[in-house]
Amino acid sequence: MALSSRTFFITGVSSGLGHAFAAGALAAGHRVVGTVRREADREAFATLAPGRAHPLLLDVTDFQAIPPAVAEAERLAGPIDVLVNNAGYGQEGVLEESSIDDLERQFAANVFGPVALMKAVLPGMRERRRGRIVNVTSMGGFITMPGIAFYCGSKFALEGVSEALGKEVASFGVKVTALAPGQFRTDWAGRSMERAARSISDYDAVMDPIRAARQAKSGNQPGDPAKAAEALLALVEAENPPTRLFLGEDALALVEQKLDAMRTEMSTWDALSRSTGFAASAA
Repeated sequence: MALSSRTFFITGVSSGLGHAFAAGALAAGHRVVGTVRREADREAFATLAPGRAHPLLLDVTDFQAIPPAVAEAERLAGPIDVLVNNAGYGQEGVLEESSIDDLERQFAANVFGPVALMKAVLPGMRERRRGRIVNVTSMGGFITMPGIAFYCGSKFALEGVSEALGKEVASFGVKVTALAPGQFRTDWAGRSMERAARSISDYDAVMDPIRAARQAKSGNQPGDPAKAAEALLALVEAENPPTRLFLGEDALALVEQKLDAMRTEMSTWDALSRSTGFAASAA
C-alpha cells in the first residue's frame, strides 16, 4: 500500500499531538480530514493546506454524529485510508476523590468515541481490503501512576481493543497499531486536563507532590510533537507495523522497568499460579 496521496482522518487536530500529526501529513502531501470542536479552530485548520485540509466539527463523545461525519469526510476527501484516533484528555485525581461521572466522561472520550470511529471506518476498509488504524494511547496504557487511575484505565482499555481488533481484521489487509507516547510538549497536563477537587487529607502525601510536579512540567516535556508526527508517518508506511509502538525514551525506560518488575513478581508467585489445576489422576 503506497504512502502517496492518502486520506487521513485525524481526531482532535486543534492542538497538541493531533495538530502535529495533521501538519506532518499535510506537509507530506496527504489529504487530512481533521476534527475540531470549535468554529474558530475549523477556520484555522482549513488554512493549513487549502484543498487538502478539511476541517470537520465533531465531538467524539457524540456517538450518533460519528457515522454521518465519516460519510462527510469521504465526500470531502475520498475513502479513508488512515484513521488516527487522537482526541482525548486526561482526568487527574485519586480514585476515591473522583466521581463515577468523571469515569464515564473519561471513557466516553478515550474509549467509546474511538471505538465508534473504528466501527464507522471498518466497513469501507474491509471492503477495499486495506487500511490503517492508529489508536493514540499512552505509556499510561501499560504503566500506571498514582493520581490518574481513570486515565490509565481508559488507555489500558483502548490498548486491549486495539490489539484484539488487529487480530480480527488482519486477513482483510487492515493494520491496527496502538501508538503510546510518553511525555510530549503539549497541553495534556495543562489546560486540557480535568482535575478532581482534593477532599481527603490522607492522600495529601501522595497527590500534592504529583499534582505540583505535573503542573510545573507542563510545557517543558521532553518529547517533540513534530518528531512524533514523523514517527506516525513512518508507522503508516511500514508494511508490517507493530501492534504497539512506544514513543520517547521516557516511555521505553518506564515500560522496561515494569516488565522487569512483572517478571520478578511472576517468578515469586509462580508456585501459587501453577497450583490451581486439577490434580493428575494416579496411574
